[in-house]
Amino acid sequence: MADDRATEMDELETGLRRSRGGFMARLRDVLGQEVLPAADWAEVEEALIAGDVGAALAMRVVERARPRTVRGTATEAVKHELAALLVPRDPGWRLVGETRPAVVLVVGVNGTGKTTTIGKLAHRERRAGHRVLLAAADTFRAAAIEQLGIWAERAGVEMVAHASGADPGAVVFDALDAAVARGADLVIADTAGRLHTKSNLMDELSKIRRIIDRRLPGTTPETLFVLDATTGQNGLGQAAAFHEAVGLTGIVLTKLDSTARGGIVFAIEERLGVPVRFAGLGEGIDDLVEFDPAAFLEALFERP
Repeated sequence: MADDRATEMDELETGLRRSRGGFMARLRDVLGQEVLPAADWAEVEEALIAGDVGAALAMRVVERARPRTVRGTATEAVKHELAALLVPRDPGWRLVGETRPAVVLVVGVNGTGKTTTIGKLAHRERRAGHRVLLAAADTFRAAAIEQLGIWAERAGVEMVAHASGADPGAVVFDALDAAVARGADLVIADTAGRLHTKSNLMDELSKIRRIIDRRLPGTTPETLFVLDATTGQNGLGQAAAFHEAVGLTGIVLTKLDSTARGGIVFAIEERLGVPVRFAGLGEGIDDLVEFDPAAFLEALFERP
């Protein structure tokens, strides 16, 4: 397990090359001086904005970091303030805990890599020795069911599906039934990939949660939002809308290896108070790692 963890940290560092060579290169250059002139703090703010941290948040980071340079370097001050934006983690958190089967609801806008992420999560957990079952509860698109079936086959896991247009709640109920009967450790449910209206989305997810509580009393599902890191502040608005509607417990950032603006991590955790749980670093089935905030911060500040 320790070896797997070290490997994932190496993969995260490698996947952040674009960000290290993008906005962070500019930021490191500015922060290279022991003491920054007042004018250079404006460049720090601009670099953070360019990295998708967001204008208001970048301003606050600079305002809080400047007084800290009395006790340390500008780099230390900025790194400290960025670290403070990240949500505290429970070091013992795992997707599959003591209560079995664990249930994960995956939500997000179509096109962000939601189905791919489910396949990668399933593969990751099966590789960890868990029996995984997928629930094809995005019944509004026949293509979504087909795509999930392809990923289930690739990951070597089972899937429960109904016909296109079926009741998503019925799919989840049957998946939970199957999970209990087969001794599965984890049920991952795909859900409708659109924010049609907040009230409809809330009604749909509320119904699914009631079904989970009725079939598995006391089980609290994880609700993971899949966000394409390359969409930046636009994606942050989507995540905020879903969080308001359904109450997210975690974020999966896809395509983190494809953006030079990894500052979206700080923006989303500070705004929502929800941790980034996983990061997608490529197209392969193994290219999903558990997100480590300390390793992320160190990797960003490390020179390419």
